[in-house]
Amino acid sequence: MHRSTFIPLSKPAVGPAESDSLLNALKSGIWRGDGPATRRMQHHLKMATGVADVFLTTSATHALEMAVRLSGIGPGDEVVMPSFTFVSTANAVVLCGGTPVFADIDAATLNLDPSDVIRKTTSRTRAIMPVHYAGTACDMAPLLSLAGERNLAIIEDAAQGVDAYWNSRALGSIGRFGAYSFHDTKNISCGEGGALLVTRQSDRARAEILREKGTNRSAFLRGEVDKYTWMDAGSSYVPSDLLAALLEAQWERRAWIRRDRARQWQAYHDLLAPFETAGFIRRQVVPSYATTNHHTYFFTLVRSERRNPLLLAFKRAGIGAAFHYVPLHSAPFGRTLNPKLVDLPMTDLMSASLIRLPLYAGLSEEHPDAADRIFKVLSAFFEA
Repeated sequence: MHRSTFIPLSKPAVGPAESDSLLNALKSGIWRGDGPATRRMQHHLKMATGVADVFLTTSATHALEMAVRLSGIGPGDEVVMPSFTFVSTANAVVLCGGTPVFADIDAATLNLDPSDVIRKTTSRTRAIMPVHYAGTACDMAPLLSLAGERNLAIIEDAAQGVDAYWNSRALGSIGRFGAYSFHDTKNISCGEGGALLVTRQSDRARAEILREKGTNRSAFLRGEVDKYTWMDAGSSYVPSDLLAALLEAQWERRAWIRRDRARQWQAYHDLLAPFETAGFIRRQVVPSYATTNHHTYFFTLVRSERRNPLLLAFKRAGIGAAFHYVPLHSAPFGRTLNPKLVDLPMTDLMSASLIRLPLYAGLSEEHPDAADRIFKVLSAFFEA
């Protein structure tokens, strides 16, 4: 069979373990949510992160929505977050009637700039939502200090942060709530899925009710009540046990996934060094407090006007490089939230300068010439 020469940006790591786990779940006859695979997977995540509880959800989007609800955020409340993020971060706040307040990012990591978070915090601020971009931890120390001084909740958008750490603490376990994604672009995937991490025992009971359509059905299934009923305004956030079975197989292979991605990440980092030395690009930075999961390898161009031509050169060479988010403050809906000009110079510059390279477990086996092809594109582009 002819192997495609196109190198995709991302791809799930699929092997016999995933097939076997899914087939066993199919044969079990338990396809609904909260079956045995879900319970096992939640236990794995709880043990790995040290949080009070973990609830698998249908997406990280839904996990964030639950976290904002549980934080008591509503009309008139502000939540400080980056504009350089996926829409789910802001949507979770908007859907509860709150207002996203966008802060600028750090040029090296593309994570929240703590000094701008401080500037954007007001008497109406109720929470901070750091986004751990590319699986690399935000600078959490000043954010935790600010949250403690102002009695603010921290809701970690750790959608890209499974199996990554800040000072040895799992991302998603540092604030009051954390959200993981298991979308098929993530390191560990079940196609579509997520998880809510709850770090306070006092939040567990209501989180369970919100997740189960606002009912105490989970308590009923455990035999704690003789019937279940409507307790709160919730929704159906529970994923199928089939997805949990697939996720469990991925989780059991996470050490291999991590090692393989790390090798590819480091190969890129070494390959790009001379282009940084020559002044064409800036390479990704991993601070000393962060242990990355190598979710993404990105670099930024010193001259942002060269970004799109370089992406076109990669495309012509069959390499699925890509940019990333359109900043939310400049998006059509984002502008309706705050008609005044939002000054986020680093967000605008980095968004216009960034390129992500293909990165997934198994890439070097499928495309052993990937690094060489990327090097040739960069060499020809910058020598032109």
